[in-house]
Parts: sequence; structure tokens; C-alpha cells
Amino acid sequence: MARKRSQPFQLGETSVAPGTQERVLLPAARLYSDTPLDLHVEVLHGTKPGPVLLVCAAIHGDELNGIEICRRLIQLVDPRELSGTLLIVPVVNMFGFIQQTRYLPDRRDLNRCFPGSERGALGSRLAFLFRTQLVERATHIIDLHTGAIHRSNLPQIRVNFDNSEATAMAEAFNCPVIMNSKDRDGSLRSTASEFGIPLILYEAGEALRFDYASIKAGVNGVTNVMKMLKMMKGRRTRKKVTPVFSQRSVWMRSEGDGLVILKVELGQQVNRGQLLAHIAPPHGGEHTSVFASVSGIVIGISNIPVSNEGEALFHIACFDADEIPLASEMVETFVEAYPDRLS
Repeated sequence: MARKRSQPFQLGETSVAPGTQERVLLPAARLYSDTPLDLHVEVLHGTKPGPVLLVCAAIHGDELNGIEICRRLIQLVDPRELSGTLLIVPVVNMFGFIQQTRYLPDRRDLNRCFPGSERGALGSRLAFLFRTQLVERATHIIDLHTGAIHRSNLPQIRVNFDNSEATAMAEAFNCPVIMNSKDRDGSLRSTASEFGIPLILYEAGEALRFDYASIKAGVNGVTNVMKMLKMMKGRRTRKKVTPVFSQRSVWMRSEGDGLVILKVELGQQVNRGQLLAHIAPPHGGEHTSVFASVSGIVIGISNIPVSNEGEALFHIACFDADEIPLASEMVETFVEAYPDRLS
């Protein structure tokens, strides 16, 4: 029996033949100077039918790790060996990318503008274009993010555990920690959920910085998901990491104003009541202390060594008591498997 062969994939005015790769430019907006801005989409269309996986980055324009993950994927994946279609959008928020900021020019967060509107403000129009041209064409989505500016995230997957297909994608990605995260109104994840499209969100590193361990893990994670979806051949890259699931997380906040003297680091296991930091006045005097209110793993940390009272300093993922040692071991295994070096 003859093998099924893909039909051409149509995006905008471009028809992409099976086994080929095309860069499609979707007109998105204009700068104040009347210079046009396009949404760049790399389309890798396989020779055989299969899923349509959308991989996107920089919905927040200063989150750069995902852009490099996308660039590496474009070089890595061969459409002649692909089943289905891979849509890669390295920069969704091109305005924020140009200005090296999280936001759009009107200070709106693009990831709170979905599902968008054809006649709305800039963010709504861009969200509408992205949704109608790409999201609604996809069968699966991987959304790439980093921590905010001056805040680092341990590589982690955020997914709604109620979606079994998305949870399976999260497990295949092979991050040390998988967080249960409910859909947020206005987000890409919420819109994908409304359309019944499984989506996982990869969080790793810090805004405006490259973290090479997070980038390499992200590339392997995306290809692991593609292999699970039978878009690519080969065995998944396991790196001996068994993901651990966390149902909730807690932010620990500063108890005073001053310099932050850290006592723990990103990825470290902490116990309830453990000292996390001292907050010391810059001119001397008595310090205040920040203690962990829960036991778990530090998955997010502020990189600014000064704070005001109430500012978020540590993000701790909570686990059952018997799971914490395994979670700590998986983080250590992950760090050993992905050293942060130029590669």
C-alpha cells in the first residue's frame, strides 16, 4: 500500500510543498515611522501527514532564551524527515524585542491580550493575527518563556494537569519540575484551551540574558515532544531526569528594606522554617530575616540584591514530603546533564 503523502501547507499567500521549508512574513503592524513590521514564521512541512506543532517565543519581548531555542530548531529539523508540520515563531512581540522590553509600546502585556480583536488596540490586533493565522492551525503548542527582568527561573514546565494530552507533552519534554498552572484570562494558554489545543509553557532563565543550559534543555525538550508525537524518528533524550509534579507554589517576600544577603540558591531544596535571606540596612544595624513557610525546591529567585518590604524574593515549588528528596535529586541530575557553558 502506498504511503500517504502530505498536501501543500498554505499560510498567508505562501504554499509550502511537502518536504520543504519556507519563511512566511505575515504583515502585523507599522512603526510610528510608517515602517512595516511582519510576523516571521518559519514553516517546516513534512513529507508525511501528522500533527501541526507551533513553537513560539518572545511573547514578552525581553525573554531571549526562547528565541535562541527557535533558531537552533530551525537549523536542526529537516522537513524531508518530518511527519506533520512545524511552525516556528522566534519573536511574537517584535515591538518589545526591538525595545528590549517585556511590553508593547502602550505598556500592555501581549500575553493578556488574547484572543484578540481585529479592530482593537495594538495588542489585541497582534493577538488576533497570531490566533487566527497560527494558533487555530495548530494541533499542539509549546510556548517558550524566561523569568522577568532581574529574576531567574529554574527550567520548568507549566501546564494545566486537567489536560491529559498537555500533561503527556510536559512529561516528554523532560524538565526536572512540572508545575500545575491553571489558565489565566487573556493568555495564549487560555485561548489554546478554549480551542481544545494542548499547550505547555517552558520557563527557564532570566530576561535579557542567555542561559545556555536552559537553551540546550529547551531544544532537547521540543524534539522530545516531537518524537512523542511521532513527528520525528529516534529515541527521546532522557538525560536521566524523571520529572516531578508540583500542585502549588509559594512566593516568599522580603521582611524589610535594604540589602538582600542570600542564604540559598536557585534549585536548592529548602525546609519549612529554613533561613532564606537576611535583609540588612546598608548603613549597618539590625537585620531582618526571611524564612521558608513551606518545604520544597527554589524554582525562582530575585537577582537584585536590594529590596523593599513585601517584594517577592523566592519562588518555592511545594511537594509531598516523600517527593522532596526525589525532586532535589532530579534538579541535581539536570544541572549535571546541562552545564551552563557556551554550546
